[in-house]
Order: sequence, then structure tokens, then C-alpha cells
Amino acid sequence: QVQLVESGGGLVQAGGSLRLSCAASGRTISSYVMGWFRQPPGKEREFVAAISWSGGSTYYADSVKGRFTISRDNAKNMVYLQMNSLKAEDTAVYYCAASRRGLASGTDSTKYDYWGQGTQVTVSS
Repeated sequence: QVQLVESGGGLVQAGGSLRLSCAASGRTISSYVMGWFRQPPGKEREFVAAISWSGGSTYYADSVKGRFTISRDNAKNMVYLQMNSLKAEDTAVYYCAASRRGLASGTDSTKYDYWGQGTQVTVSS
């Protein structure tokens, strides 16, 4: 079992930055693809970013490409999401997730095995 806990969310003005962290426990995440998803108010959960086991490959939703950066530190069992140039439409609950499948299925939330409880990000315009 892998337990995931997100932190770093909050209220920020449009154009600002936030860094989300995801702390894993229970077992090492070095063999898991890690992803970030978000659920805007009144909408379905959507893919944001994913990173391979080694951190050598990443994939982003078009809506965040060039603004968000996913990274991981396997030694610390941590995953991060650096969010820059935030927009009002980035407002959502952000979730960290772990998958035992490859990065090719990293955009599919149904392929993830473990989820955190989420952290709220609110961007004021």
C-alpha cells in the first residue's frame, strides 16, 4: 500500500506561483509512475501532469504546458508540481496519484492505483 498526502495548496493571485508537494509513505514510489490530476468546481477530474519512474520523462496537459513542471525525488519519496503563471481556470482540488503501469497510460485516471486526499488551489483574478 502507498499512502499519499498533498500539501502546498492555497489562495494566490492570477500570475502567481505555487508549489505542490506529495509525500508518499508505506513503500517506495521509485517503481511508480506519478501523476497530478485536478478537479475544478462542478467539473470532472482531469489530467495535469505525469512523470516516469526515473523522472526522465514527463507529460503535460496542453492547458498547463509551459507553466507547470512535475518533478520527483525518489530518495525522499516525494513528488512536486511547480505551478507558475497561474490563471483563474487553474482553480481546483489537486490530487497526487501513483500508478504501477507505464507512462503511456499516465493521462488515464483509471490506471492509477493510489490517490491522495487532495489540496485546494484557488486563483483569484
